Amino acid sequence: MRLAFTDAGEPIDVGPDAIRDDDAFADLRTQIDEYFAGTRRRFDLELRPQGSAFQRQVWDHLVTIGYGTTQSYGQVAAAIGNPRSSRAVGLANGQNPIAIVVPCHRVIGADGKLTGYAGGMERKRHLLDLERGTPTLG
Repeated sequence: MRLAFTDAGEPIDVGPDAIRDDDAFADLRTQIDEYFAGTRRRFDLELRPQGSAFQRQVWDHLVTIGYGTTQSYGQVAAAIGNPRSSRAVGLANGQNPIAIVVPCHRVIGADGKLTGYAGGMERKRHLLDLERGTPTLG
């Protein structure tokens, strides 16, 4: 499973064997809707993202970063017991297959500035503002 951003009307490459099932992710859809409505701060889903052991370690830590708060790449690296791996944390963060649910948008630069985000910087800013109660997009 992958949860990623697309722009309106942008085609999604799902592969030749994909079968559409609108009911398959009803709980996920409900929880995402609640998140964007501001009524959900933590997702209650069984997660099994596919990645290397290091990536999964980073992603497991991301879900512990509290709603409306941020950590730097270095803080994440230190938290997983590998304080010199902030660049590798950034790469793992960028490969997160379950955006929003695994909140990679909560990781920022050491100087407190927003840095790279696979969904785009405007989306990252919007997600952080949403969580701080000051949404920037309609």
